Amino acid sequence: MQKEIIGQSTAAGKSHEDTWLDLESIARAQLTSDEPSFPIENALDTNPELNEIGWRAATPGPQTIALVFTVPTHLRRIFVHFIERETERSQEFVLRYSSAKETNREIVRQQWTFSPTGSAQEIEDYTVNLESVTRLELIIDPDRGRGQSLATLNAFRLA
Repeated sequence: MQKEIIGQSTAAGKSHEDTWLDLESIARAQLTSDEPSFPIENALDTNPELNEIGWRAATPGPQTIALVFTVPTHLRRIFVHFIERETERSQEFVLRYSSAKETNREIVRQQWTFSPTGSAQEIEDYTVNLESVTRLELIIDPDRGRGQSLATLNAFRLA
């Protein structure tokens, strides 16, 4: 018989789905730009201190971050975290994937308005069931077509 104490979680009770993938060992990142002081590795790492620094584009306007997997990968969860403490702006991002069966299939399209005096953070945590993923893209339009703001990303995690 399996038993579960409701309201308590233990390390033994954690499922495989809760474990973040080590993206450095299973994928390579392709980017449209990368500010050397804020490299993409900061956002892809599971270390919260690096996520506070995050990634930033080197040039304004829409940016693409693509993760190309070395072997087809099953994704169960996609987590993105954006922080904008300086500028009020409206952002849109799109997540899409490719697999052996599908190419550039859109998962979600989301808009958010950042306000340094109000909502300075956007956290999205999606439960998915994507099999044999070969490529996952995050396209960020940091100011919805105006082309003046730099895209930022604090955390991008997959399970």
